[in-house]
Amino acid sequence: MAITLKLSDELIDLAKPYAVAEHRSVPKQIEYWARLGKAAEDNPELPIPFIKNTLLAIAEIDEGRILQI
Repeated sequence: MAITLKLSDELIDLAKPYAVAEHRSVPKQIEYWARLGKAAEDNPELPIPFIKNTLLAIAEIDEGRILQI
């Protein structure tokens, strides 16, 4: 379900170069940061690179790039 949010110009400006580098839209970049932050808060014992790689693996499975074992 999509909703409209008001975000600070500072956050939007901060997300722009990351979005370009990762070939995402600015809203998708902020959404990615939110998922990453939630996963980090839910799993404080895990290093951020591990969480990032796990999110990437889940996305690859969802896109059918890898078969789930």
